[in-house]
Amino acid sequence: MHPHRVAALLPVLAFCLAAPPLAALAGDAEKPDVDVLIRWLLDDERELTGIRFADVVYATAGVRVLPVDTGDAADAEVVAALGAAMDRILAEFADPAHAVHRIPRINEVSGAVEDRMQEILDAKPAFSCAFPPTAEGRVQRAGYPDLRLEHLASGKIYYVDPKLHRKGSKRSGFRTFYFEPRTRTNKILEDAAHIIVGVSHAGREGDVWTFEKWSLIDLHDFEVRLKAEFQASNRDIYREEAVLAGSGPSAGD
Repeated sequence: MHPHRVAALLPVLAFCLAAPPLAALAGDAEKPDVDVLIRWLLDDERELTGIRFADVVYATAGVRVLPVDTGDAADAEVVAALGAAMDRILAEFADPAHAVHRIPRINEVSGAVEDRMQEILDAKPAFSCAFPPTAEGRVQRAGYPDLRLEHLASGKIYYVDPKLHRKGSKRSGFRTFYFEPRTRTNKILEDAAHIIVGVSHAGREGDVWTFEKWSLIDLHDFEVRLKAEFQASNRDIYREEAVLAGSGPSAGD
């Protein structure tokens, strides 16, 4: 996407992601025109690609995504520590008796990787590693990023996000990265480097997961796209006044 196009879209992106729901503005004289917003989303959806993640973070959180410079002493120490931690984790996971093999779904295995990374890195004197708090100060495991790593000597911050992928799927176009900023639940609160820890796996054979290798990805020049999507929850769907018919008691179901 052309850089001027990105610059023009970022204020709108920030509004769409951080503003209160349109329904909450009902009765307000300044209520946005829903029809205009929907038409804008539909007309421009195909062009909302090639947006730098760093620009999205700055527009929605007001902080910078910093590059990882392996020539910098702190960055080099962090990269080495992440690599050592992943070597250790994959070696532990290679034991068929490890508890990770009792986890039935690969999506849930990523939580085990996060937990172990946090334990290993936080135990090192050079670092502090924790699950990042939201803007409200609460620890929330869901959502990007998964870990906040601080290099204590330099004070530099690194947001780290482990992601598992099937071996051979690196070129897949299937969406695997999600970032949904919210004013109260945003977890990107500081200028920081952002690192994806990719872990490839070969699936589950019998009762054992097979993990292949890891890779560290710098998100400084990472590009994302915005997908226009209208959502609703079960609470929205199963409103009592909208039910036409059903069987059995309705209370508590």
